[in-house]
Amino acid sequence: MHHYDWAILLQTLKRKQRSERYIFHEWLGDSWGVLFSHPADFKPVCTTELGMAANYYPEFVKRNTKIIALSVDGLDSHLKWIKDINETQNTTVNFPIIADKDKHVANLYDMLYPNASDKFTVRSVFIIGSDKKIKLMLTYPASTGRNFDEILRVIDSLQLTANYSVGPPRQTGKMARKW
Repeated sequence: MHHYDWAILLQTLKRKQRSERYIFHEWLGDSWGVLFSHPADFKPVCTTELGMAANYYPEFVKRNTKIIALSVDGLDSHLKWIKDINETQNTTVNFPIIADKDKHVANLYDMLYPNASDKFTVRSVFIIGSDKKIKLMLTYPASTGRNFDEILRVIDSLQLTANYSVGPPRQTGKMARKW
């Protein structure tokens, strides 16, 4: 595993999206953040995941958490893909998608599978605290979709433990089993 200079990602992440420039720290403000990468635009799992993220958007807002996706396709592709996601998933994508066509961020943070297509990113998830520090890194294989209930559960736990010296039990929330 490489030593990651997270400050580079968090301070210099600049990509065009919808004709605006996002500088990560300024965009994040006092919020928490979730950055998640996708293998490519228009892939079925990616499309359903972004649709799910859009549907879960109010849950992220309740947690003062902004979400931002990344794909190694270009801005024009992203704009077409957003339209497709909105139509096929019956939702509205209301968060930015980083156009990392030059693969700068994907390469910097090992989001590309070794010995695979140079467009085949893993499904990385980075949860960033309001202090601009990485709180969690999670990588799914490209063939496996993310569980947004689990991501929200982790955010709840991280936010709770950021303010209180407690250890939340496993499977808190609506997924918890009664023992």
